[in-house]
Amino acid sequence: MENINLVDTFAEFKELKNIDRPTMMSVLEDVFRATLIKLYGSDDNFDIIINIDKGDFEIWHNREVVEDGKVEDPGRQIALSEARKIDADFEVGEEVTSEVKFADFGRRAILALRQNLTSRIMELEKNNLYNKYKDRVGDLITGEVYQVWKKEIMVLDDEGNELVLPKTEQIPTDFYHKGDSIRAVVYKVEMKNNTPQIILSRTANAFLERLFELEVPEIFDGLITIKKIVRIPGERAKVAVESYDDRVDPVGACVGMKGNRIHGIVRELRNESIDVINYTNNTQLFIQRALSPAKITSIKFDETTKRAEVYLKPSEVSLAIGKGGYNIKLASQLTGYEIDVYRESEGEDEEDVNLDEFADEIEGWIIDTLKGIGCDTAKSVIEIPFKELVKRTDLEEETVKEILKILKSEFE
Repeated sequence: MENINLVDTFAEFKELKNIDRPTMMSVLEDVFRATLIKLYGSDDNFDIIINIDKGDFEIWHNREVVEDGKVEDPGRQIALSEARKIDADFEVGEEVTSEVKFADFGRRAILALRQNLTSRIMELEKNNLYNKYKDRVGDLITGEVYQVWKKEIMVLDDEGNELVLPKTEQIPTDFYHKGDSIRAVVYKVEMKNNTPQIILSRTANAFLERLFELEVPEIFDGLITIKKIVRIPGERAKVAVESYDDRVDPVGACVGMKGNRIHGIVRELRNESIDVINYTNNTQLFIQRALSPAKITSIKFDETTKRAEVYLKPSEVSLAIGKGGYNIKLASQLTGYEIDVYRESEGEDEEDVNLDEFADEIEGWIIDTLKGIGCDTAKSVIEIPFKELVKRTDLEEETVKEILKILKSEFE
């Protein structure tokens, strides 16, 4: 068996696993030295020269010349007569350097060396894969579907590493064939039986967040911050966003011109409905926005139990609850309040007056501001305490007083 055979074997691993040159040389030398220690008891009087570019290596054995019959350690000493077979000029006390042929190791030692080399490379590859992905949890990756099973999909990354997308981390309507391109986030990285497992996810909130960063430059650049994401994969999601620059409309930027940005994300999520909400520290306003598209008449809070009683017109209740109860469920998760929906009596609704009816007395932009906080009727505005109304609308106190005066006069 020639030297080059072993190096060729290693070169195959190098091509496949992309192991760097210094690491490759270090592994080869370590494996050879382990074999030398096993055969000779020590490796400190051996020189190993590895030429990766040419694909060969040399092992040189250094020994001291001693008189015939006085060889005590064959690994470190050589008889004068044997030394002179190499070069007739050698004398006692000099050092002889002779090449160790690979075949001299013996068949069993060569097999053990090859197995050791293979084992080291596989171990190195496992460590490389683990180290590569352990700091990439939450990162978006694009891979190729290699194998589809009932409970999981095997995905290959751009270096041919095997990643796993479990069924539980797939959107319910996901359907892939071998060879399909797939996007997901790195969900977790763990070692099982000394083998790294890279788990992907398309249902994690981080996946939706990475898609927004990809589609919305303002988020990627930090002009818009995603405060919170809640979702029922494949059905509905709510994303609270905030901008620290008053010139940037966070919701408008996320949706894009004619919805072009949000549509790309919706398609990737298999038509998952996405509500983008302007974040606010005002809890009442945040709950109103979270329950969009339903329009709320009034809200009562219980801070102790973190519950909110939301009152709506009968026609708005179904919108607040949403298909399958998803809207109210996600609104509760987004705001951190358990939301209870109540219908207002129709008698009260009949006595109420739509804000649009006051267009000749109240400016249009003020009416739009009131609608923006969930008030579309006169009573829904009147029922909000004065200071709370000022805070929520960000209108001047005198303006709010004038509005209340106009609205209350309607019922006097």
